Amino acid sequence: MHQYIEFLTSNPVLSLAWIGIVIALISMMVKEKNAKYKTIGINEATALVNNEEGVFLDIRSRDEFRKGHIVGSVHILPSQIQRQNTPELEKHKAAPIIVICKTGQVAQETANQLSKDGFTNVNVLKDGLIAWNEANLPLVASKKK
Repeated sequence: MHQYIEFLTSNPVLSLAWIGIVIALISMMVKEKNAKYKTIGINEATALVNNEEGVFLDIRSRDEFRKGHIVGSVHILPSQIQRQNTPELEKHKAAPIIVICKTGQVAQETANQLSKDGFTNVNVLKDGLIAWNEANLPLVASKKK
């Protein structure tokens, strides 16, 4: 115990950084446990779409979506969701929704908004399209309009 106290007093910046990281990790875990959405992997996401008529909701920019997206995914921008301008999604209110962004980070805020808007089964694809690409799963490109 004496060694820990000595380390803390002789390295205050490093000690504060370590404490900050521990607090951030704990707060992330608490936030994830209390979230109204669920973070799921690729296998769970494909099972929801195939077995329970789930819908992939791609929230990336229009250009990113056109370059490559998951087959059958619905494209809606986060700004539309905030304004509750989502007529394409209204028919899927009770179906599983899998929110997708590039990395899985931006999708969390959108998933929270969808939960507040009454969607009952909202999920976020863990690590987003990066994980999808790493698993060598197919993407389709849209033709420019």
